[in-house]
Amino acid sequence: MSAETPAAASGQFSRRRLQFRAWRGARPFWAGLYILLSGLPIMYFPYYHLRFGHLTVAMATTAGAGSLIIGVLLVVLGVSLWFQKHVRTFAGVAAILLALVSLPVSNFGGFIVGFLLALVGGAMAVAWAPGAPDEPQPPAEAAPGQDGAHETAPLPPLPHQGANPLNESNDLSGTSPANGANGRHSAG
Repeated sequence: MSAETPAAASGQFSRRRLQFRAWRGARPFWAGLYILLSGLPIMYFPYYHLRFGHLTVAMATTAGAGSLIIGVLLVVLGVSLWFQKHVRTFAGVAAILLALVSLPVSNFGGFIVGFLLALVGGAMAVAWAPGAPDEPQPPAEAAPGQDGAHETAPLPPLPHQGANPLNESNDLSGTSPANGANGRHSAG
């Protein structure tokens, strides 16, 4: 670092860490990481040669190209989970199927390591659901029932008891008598 290099802004590391944390929380990050990592042993072990002194043990199988294809597909599925979270179900099911195919094709699925990572990552991808955004909390007031008496919340009015915007129908077809229509479709 030279004297002319500007110093990093204070708090930049914390800001970047919080940005990454928000990005990571909005997608199936860990499922994508497990699936990505599962592809590495699956495509590496069939091409690996283990050496014991002067003895070389080739781990290559007759389906080395199949192992490479399975490994690359798993890496692509893992990365796609990070950047296209709407494909989570497809990517999860595809990862599970590729993990099962890797058992006979690729040295027991990368010596079980790649198989287990793909299986767990695929299950996590299928099970992941986006969270609801945080709702602002109302200001803190005295909690009901602190004075020893049990209070109950009032029931909302029934739809026929008055116009309440919260109880309006979601029927947007224009054919419901509740919307003031006569039941016929309007073309314009």
